[in-house]
Amino acid sequence: MREGRQFWERLAEETGMSAESVSRRCVVEIAGENRVLIENHRGVTAYGQEEIAVKTKFGSVRVCGCGLTVMHLTKDQLVICGRIKTVSLHRRG
Repeated sequence: MREGRQFWERLAEETGMSAESVSRRCVVEIAGENRVLIENHRGVTAYGQEEIAVKTKFGSVRVCGCGLTVMHLTKDQLVICGRIKTVSLHRRG
């Protein structure tokens, strides 16, 4: 956990933002073609084997593919597994 804090502190320093505001930003990590991690989400808005949509502070992230399932869900993290075809960002406004 200590290394994670150092990362957010360094990122905040380099961007000129506060560590709290940087660490609460939505992070989307794609691991190969079978896993997507979304941090700091605001909930699932659509759920199906071919599409899962996740609300974020700036809009939504849509994951499309085959056999999609939510493998892990907490207040801060969401892990989607399956055969990922596309991951797209849809900004509000």
